[in-house]
Amino acid sequence: MARSSSGFVAGLTAAALAVVGFLAYQAQTNVPRTLRGGPGATATPAASATKAPRDERHPTALPGGSGAGERVVYSLDDDRVWLVGADDTVRNTFGVTPGSIDPVPGTYAVTSRSKAVIGTDGVPVEHVVRFSDVGGVAIGFSAAVDGSTPTPDPVVRTGGIRESRADGEAMWMFATIGQKVVVIR
Repeated sequence: MARSSSGFVAGLTAAALAVVGFLAYQAQTNVPRTLRGGPGATATPAASATKAPRDERHPTALPGGSGAGERVVYSLDDDRVWLVGADDTVRNTFGVTPGSIDPVPGTYAVTSRSKAVIGTDGVPVEHVVRFSDVGGVAIGFSAAVDGSTPTPDPVVRTGGIRESRADGEAMWMFATIGQKVVVIR
């Protein structure tokens, strides 16, 4: 009897995993191409500028040409993020440490979030907000549970853009599914 019940449990487990896999596939395939990030993402001319203009007297000021409306703005050159309200007012700005792989400048949308996972570098992270994929590597913001923001190993393909824990909490509260993310130089 123990053998047949363990076989039954194994069968139920396999069926449950198949259903979860199917639902995950369905969710991924039903996300509009413009919200997935990567090659199908839309890039506005303003967001694609080679270098957004900066206010030299106020280096943390929101760069011009970074879009309009409520959005997350991420500058690749400045390693900085701005959380911008619907009225174009900066609600928060902070420095970040990028992974070894950068997203292409353009306009994306938050496609998935995880409260806590293990990062591609093996570090436990929280408040993960993903918005793109580059060559199979997920790109998104996260905070290391231990608070570290080490320089990434260039040999390891990582897409995690690390923030402090406090900044990760702010990002988590602001950037829900579908939130616009503008990546600029």
